[in-house]
Amino acid sequence: MADEQNGAQQPGDGAENAAPPQISINAQYIKDLSFENPNAPASFTQSDGQPQVQIQVDVQVRPGGGNTYEVALHLTVDAKRGDNQVFILELVYAAIFTLQNIPEENHELICLVECPRLIFPFARRIVADMSRDGGFPPLMMDPIDFMALYQSQRARQQEAQQPEGGNA
Repeated sequence: MADEQNGAQQPGDGAENAAPPQISINAQYIKDLSFENPNAPASFTQSDGQPQVQIQVDVQVRPGGGNTYEVALHLTVDAKRGDNQVFILELVYAAIFTLQNIPEENHELICLVECPRLIFPFARRIVADMSRDGGFPPLMMDPIDFMALYQSQRARQQEAQQPEGGNA
């Protein structure tokens, strides 16, 4: 009994070689950027109050080989006053990530939730700068819950896969 160590890690059982999970950003970049102000200068002279702003968010992942992935955050901002277009901003902000010591079955979740969370502040800054440089107040986007987006997308995919009509 003197040889037992009450569940302690034994030398050679692999515990000392276990490296922690790591997400590395190899590069980040603007992949596509567009700002349109189709009704200028009229959009600056209208004082019908604040424009209604709709923001669409999408995340796309492309494998780059091995444990490397390109994660692209697509943001579309549509600002209108009534039926009049104020501005349209489209941004695709991407990064190359390397996932190390993360089980492959977790890569999709990491790429669709954690990776966009890491690059979102940079994309948010670009949106604020572009709206300001376009002649409008900076658009400060609220943080995005990428986990909720992921879960919503998964629920829609599961609904689409279920046969219609219920019982077969």
